[in-house]
Amino acid sequence: MTVDAGYDIEADGAGNQQSLGTAAARNLATTTKSAPQMQGISSRWLLRMLPWVNVAGGTYRVNRRLTYSVGRGRVSFAQTADRVQVVPPTLRELPLLRGFEDDAMLAAIADRFTQREFAPGEVITEAGRGADEIYLVAHGKINKLGDGKYGDQTVVGVLADGDHFGDESLVEEDARWAYTATASTSGTLMVLPRTVFQSLVDQSPELLVQIAQYLASAQQSTNKHGEAAIEMSAGHEGEIDLPGTFVDYELSPREYELSVAQTVLRIHSRVADLYNQPMNQIEQQLKLTVEALRERQEHELINNSEFGLLHNADHEQRIHTHHGPPTPDDLDELLCRRRDTTLFLAHPRTIAAFGRECNRLGLYPDTVDLQGSRVPAWRGVPVLPCNKIPITDGHTSSILALRMGEDNQGVVGLHQTGLPDEFEPSLSVRFMGINEKAVISYLVTAYYSAAVLVPDALGVLENVEIARPRD
Repeated sequence: MTVDAGYDIEADGAGNQQSLGTAAARNLATTTKSAPQMQGISSRWLLRMLPWVNVAGGTYRVNRRLTYSVGRGRVSFAQTADRVQVVPPTLRELPLLRGFEDDAMLAAIADRFTQREFAPGEVITEAGRGADEIYLVAHGKINKLGDGKYGDQTVVGVLADGDHFGDESLVEEDARWAYTATASTSGTLMVLPRTVFQSLVDQSPELLVQIAQYLASAQQSTNKHGEAAIEMSAGHEGEIDLPGTFVDYELSPREYELSVAQTVLRIHSRVADLYNQPMNQIEQQLKLTVEALRERQEHELINNSEFGLLHNADHEQRIHTHHGPPTPDDLDELLCRRRDTTLFLAHPRTIAAFGRECNRLGLYPDTVDLQGSRVPAWRGVPVLPCNKIPITDGHTSSILALRMGEDNQGVVGLHQTGLPDEFEPSLSVRFMGINEKAVISYLVTAYYSAAVLVPDALGVLENVEIARPRD
């Protein structure tokens, strides 16, 4: 007998098999199996870090102090070839036209805007000169420049797609520019002269009433956040008449209703009966379904048009990068707009772009320990990855900064626990029966939403360039 060491000999020189082959031998062997795997599972840091509030009634009302300031949203545009038009309903994002209901007049105002192209370095407005036009930025980026205390020129703000400036000139005859606006890129402006707007006002009594209401709101006593002021006296001596006051509330506070993500999981009874060893088929199917449902939940918390964080950030809390890529200066500006920032949230490619900028400047971001993982941080605030933040046109994205917690007037997640057939908090799995084809059905449901308690709890750094520059 010949013994071979190191490998099997299955055939002699004539090609006749002399021993059992491995392919046949596997039929008598027990294989070692893994549980079903899937690539779609991410770290889901947002779901892990959000403080969740139980909403027993399915609706969460955010009560705030009465605010007189109307906010400043983004105007939208429609483009056909090289011709740009203002989308009339979005003109309600101008403080002057907030709540104006005459769609025909809005369309008339939109038609009066004229298109103007600008080039990098072009001066659009000059500080101290009369302001008699309103500008809507259809495309491009513009720097607002002011004079520093020591005579140097500083960037006091950045305007980009959808922003507007000069709207105060529509109601103030002697308005003057407080800053110089200079284009940092090429782009397109939509321009409306005050004289043209005034001619429309003369034709519309409703628009005249709208302006009167706007001016009356602007004269209310407010703090720097636009909230109704609480009158008080401090530093006085003797017996003086103290001011009386009260804290006024919003009459129509915002309410968040729980949203839902659902699917029906179907499993054939034959599979559940005969192929449940060594792994339970229903459990494995349910495990992967729940993972996919949680991924969709995080996507909705970021992108949903009603309650998603990207769509619910206040305009005053939205800023643009100064030069394109996310720099330490940009994150510092985002950080300084709120107290007690809990975390930054960014796409992994955005985090990589920030790392490149730090390397270019010779900086080394910190790392912090978070739930047993070492994660990058800036100024001690964790920078967490979230692949649900969209990348626009393959090269721009956003960075979110969040203060979290109900006690801290921050961002909170909303859900309802104690559901019938609850599988995980606010996620239920209900048996729906077996149909005539012997298919078992389970209804898998998750309820969730998110609320921003005060505007400065959430900030967004927009138009962040993440594409790697050419060497």
